Amino acid sequence: MTRLVRRPAIVIALFAVLTASCGGGDGARETGIRMLSTADSAALLEDPPADLTILDVRTLDEFNEGHLAGAERIDFSRADFATQLASLERDTPYLIYCRSGNRSGQARAIMEDLGFSDVADLDGGVLAWADAGYELVMP
Repeated sequence: MTRLVRRPAIVIALFAVLTASCGGGDGARETGIRMLSTADSAALLEDPPADLTILDVRTLDEFNEGHLAGAERIDFSRADFATQLASLERDTPYLIYCRSGNRSGQARAIMEDLGFSDVADLDGGVLAWADAGYELVMP
């Protein structure tokens, strides 16, 4: 009898997980503070929300070696980095990245602390982006 009681619970739990992971089929874009794979980042850039800001947190020299198209830059190594982030719109969606994911991960945490509501961090940074065969642009 215990076995019969557990099966409905398992079925209900499985249904809940599948429904949540499918997003209910409404086509809504995921928001919040999160990591995105290179493929998911590319998909976001293919059909971006109108106000998406692409934010590169590397140095100017790194940026000039190649960056995502349309990226704006705020240098993580600057003393006023957090102040610059604080001046940005908190309800605007952001895709942030750095070289490998370390600085953008720290920037993502700062943005979360500042109350940003929609920040996607490119997992693995520009290195993973290039390794996956996606385009970088030069200034």
